[in-house]
Amino acid sequence: MKARKNVTIGMFLVMGLSFMVLSLNGCTKETTAVPASADSRYKDALLNYTIADTTLTGGLSCIDSLPVESLNESESEALVFMREEELLAHDVYLTLSQLYTKPIFRNITRSEQQHTDAIKTLILKYSLVDPAANHVTGAFSNQDLQTLYNSLVALGSSSLLNALTVGATIEDLDIKDLKDHLLTIDNQDITCVFNNLMRGSRNHLRAFYANIKFTGGTYTPQFITQGEFDAIVNSEHETGLGNCHFN
Repeated sequence: MKARKNVTIGMFLVMGLSFMVLSLNGCTKETTAVPASADSRYKDALLNYTIADTTLTGGLSCIDSLPVESLNESESEALVFMREEELLAHDVYLTLSQLYTKPIFRNITRSEQQHTDAIKTLILKYSLVDPAANHVTGAFSNQDLQTLYNSLVALGSSSLLNALTVGATIEDLDIKDLKDHLLTIDNQDITCVFNNLMRGSRNHLRAFYANIKFTGGTYTPQFITQGEFDAIVNSEHETGLGNCHFN
């Protein structure tokens, strides 16, 4: 499965991030952390991630309002995998929030809880076995995700800059995995939720990158393209669409 491959690749790339954080300064293209038009209040809200999270606006209502459709194997695997991948993000940020006082970790932890809960709702709707039914923080059924979690926490615990880089890495990977899954998904409710989750990951990536730049570091995307990354970090926070349609 594409996402599973990405996690394995990510595991090895994350191992070297502690060295990349220092070596990449000054040798990558500079981008603007927030749009030049943004005022100071927006910048503060972005750095702390205190902007109201509306990425699931419309998404949760879609789960109930849209019909139950037959699941193909790819859709079932995507729901099971993304349930734990969103939990991985939640658990890493929760752990880092106990090490660092920056509000971004605590605030995005709450967003990730909403994201994994949305996928749980889909899992229950389609009567799938929830891999995180008895979830314990930091413990995952998927062993690739378990290894990745351990590596990310170890790296993020070494410095604030590395912790912020871990956040950017998670969101970078999340966007790529969601995009890959959407190639094989046609159920309306799953498509709706995954697009909402991907918008949320773009918002999180903007915030982590703004903090990385503010702290004196930089980040080069490992999973999405440089063009996609630049488009995300140079655009403003996205809000929920409030319906089940996506452009």
